[in-house]
Amino acid sequence: MAEFLPCDPEDVPAAELLAAMTAELNALYWTSSRLDLPRLEPSELRPPGGAYLVGWEDGQAVAGGGVRRLDEGVAEVKRMFVRPEARSRGIAGALLVALESTACALGYRRVRLDTGPKQHHAIALYQRAGYVPVEPYNVNPFACFWGEKDLGHSLR
Repeated sequence: MAEFLPCDPEDVPAAELLAAMTAELNALYWTSSRLDLPRLEPSELRPPGGAYLVGWEDGQAVAGGGVRRLDEGVAEVKRMFVRPEARSRGIAGALLVALESTACALGYRRVRLDTGPKQHHAIALYQRAGYVPVEPYNVNPFACFWGEKDLGHSLR
């Protein structure tokens, strides 16, 4: 199974994972529009309020994702991505657990996330992980699912 370690989002391999995720989403949604609305600054994925994790398997960076501060006690999971060759092995679920643990360690009590209508696997993963639908909390024009999870009961 993958080992998840913090990495600066602008350093390799995090920057490569983020670029691969952006290219995949642009192809999936047939757009060159900005898929990062609302805007995400690299600094938001750094301590003290955020983090970016890289998943390593056999010396290869196979996954990445981040958490950022949304509000007092609330973090947002951002930019989860698993390389295509590493999918269907439970890495996305393990990454989500690692991101939730990181959010908890940073002092957050709840996490939120969003995803788009063509990412059925992501929606299913989030619902299996206990994310309940909430009203849209951002202006992401590509999202159809906004979810939230209370970390107090799941990680302590």
